[in-house]
Amino acid sequence: MSQKPQPVSLTIMGKEYKIACDPDEQDDLIRSAHQLDAQMSKMRDAGKVSGSDRIAVMAALNLAHELQLIKTQNALLTRNLNECLVKLSQKIENVLEKP
Repeated sequence: MSQKPQPVSLTIMGKEYKIACDPDEQDDLIRSAHQLDAQMSKMRDAGKVSGSDRIAVMAALNLAHELQLIKTQNALLTRNLNECLVKLSQKIENVLEKP
């Protein structure tokens, strides 16, 4: 049974946000907010992007791109692992079939 969502206070680029979150997911939410804050602050401080809306969109695009790269790598690793498992299974079957 999941617990009742509780508000978590997050600060991103100096603004406070209260987000309802399950207690068992709060640590991940806080880490995500810190990551987002760091990326947005870095963009703001670099001066290449102005306006908090534009900074938020650029940070979201960067994070989405990183996520997509990780998903692609994960799919490749999964495919490679499955191929290795099939080969290993075939080797085991061949050994077991030998008299």
